[in-house]
Amino acid sequence: MYKNLKWKLLAIVVVTGLAILSFTPPSTKIRLGLDLRGGVHFVLAVQTDDALRLETQTASEQLRTGLKDKNITVTTTPQVTDFTVTGVSPQDDQQFRAIADTVVSANYAREANGGGSYVFRMKPNIIVQTRADAVTQAVQTIERRVNELGVSEPIVAPYGTSGDQIIVQLPGMSDVARAKEIISNTALLELKIVEAGPASDEASLLQSYNGQVPADMEVVQGMASATDPSKAFYLVRKVAAVTGRDLRNARPTVDEYNAPAVSFTLNSDGAVKFSRVTRENINRQLAIILDHKVQSAPRIDSEINAEGRISGTFTQQEVQDLSLVLRSGALPASLTYLEQREVGPTLGADSIRAGVTASLIGLAAVTLFMLIYYRLAGINAFVSITLNLVILMGFMSYLGAVMTLPGIAGFVLTIGMGVDSNVLIFERIREELAAKKSARQAIAASFDRVFITIVDTHVSSIIAAAFLFQFGTGPIRGFATTLFFGLLSNVFTSVFVSRTLFEFILSKRPAGATQLSV
Repeated sequence: MYKNLKWKLLAIVVVTGLAILSFTPPSTKIRLGLDLRGGVHFVLAVQTDDALRLETQTASEQLRTGLKDKNITVTTTPQVTDFTVTGVSPQDDQQFRAIADTVVSANYAREANGGGSYVFRMKPNIIVQTRADAVTQAVQTIERRVNELGVSEPIVAPYGTSGDQIIVQLPGMSDVARAKEIISNTALLELKIVEAGPASDEASLLQSYNGQVPADMEVVQGMASATDPSKAFYLVRKVAAVTGRDLRNARPTVDEYNAPAVSFTLNSDGAVKFSRVTRENINRQLAIILDHKVQSAPRIDSEINAEGRISGTFTQQEVQDLSLVLRSGALPASLTYLEQREVGPTLGADSIRAGVTASLIGLAAVTLFMLIYYRLAGINAFVSITLNLVILMGFMSYLGAVMTLPGIAGFVLTIGMGVDSNVLIFERIREELAAKKSARQAIAASFDRVFITIVDTHVSSIIAAAFLFQFGTGPIRGFATTLFFGLLSNVFTSVFVSRTLFEFILSKRPAGATQLSV
């Protein structure tokens, strides 16, 4: 009658063996979350106004440069989401409008104030998009940085409902200060031609300019030279010849004095721009500016194509970190730390111990109840629930899911779901036996009729788990992950495994046997 019984038993053995193999040894195969392994947890706010301000400054400079090429001199005053242009003469007004329409009309609406003055306001949809892009770029940049830090299984994701927050979890990270510095370092690299300097103070620097900073230039502070770290001031062009966006790679190296430095390589577009600028400015200084501070200002001796070097008073660790943040890209906006938590590895080990203990106690209590109430059929329930947990562990290990403390709570819930399914099956078997059916008929009828009920309840729970994972934060997602895989494995064990065990027992009895310990 049970001609497929051997294949069913073989399938159970194979599935169980593959599951055990996938998480053995557990110390290396099971990925632990922050709450179990220890590490640091940050919640950061992205200052999206910085991204808007940078966008506005860039647009105003592009417009001013385009006007200057046509010999139209104006003054631009950028704010966060708008900038004002003044000094447009009546004879240049028509040409000004034409250039403005070409350069900034896509993102800004123009308003005339009269007297040669115009206000350019960023369009509302561009504001929303720029804020969202700033958060997305910050997430991607931070993720690249922590991945290069060597942190195992970091979590970097948008957080909360405000739309400008990010959660960062670094399991196993112990150097919190370095992690914060790497994450929040804006790493804005700019290469600009030096117009004057270095000078010991700003007044001396601007003597040739009547003490005023020209509209297309700015004063940046830095070091006098690579060998002289004293404070110095440089007058540089506002528009950068090359920025960090043009970088292809950055790596630690040493300079001509055998001091730590950072060597960088530009992408194809950056190489073209760098080549043109260096060719046109031979024997002039090029300021290498990092986060608005001049790190060095070497003289351009010849045309340079795709490679450069940043030197200064760096330590070996500093050049390692600087190379890392330059490779990962500059943050689009500054970050503010809203929350910081540290979880020690000892606390994580205690959590694992407590979770395992709770799961074992739960399994033991359930098994005892099932043995008392359903007698020998309780052994069937124990085997199916145990295999359920084994297959669940195999699922999580094979698919790379992270085990968290709420996930352990999901394990305990999985035990409860397994009991619930077995109770439905056992009670149905009792009803069929009470109707004077044989043991074989009772088993077949019970599993056939209960199957739809089990699938229905599990599909409903899977939908709930999917919503928890989609809209929940880290801990909720950990619980939802375990719940999802637990539901899948429970359908297999409560229906297929449990039925096969009953059939195996009945296969050892005479065909007309009616006695079944349930």
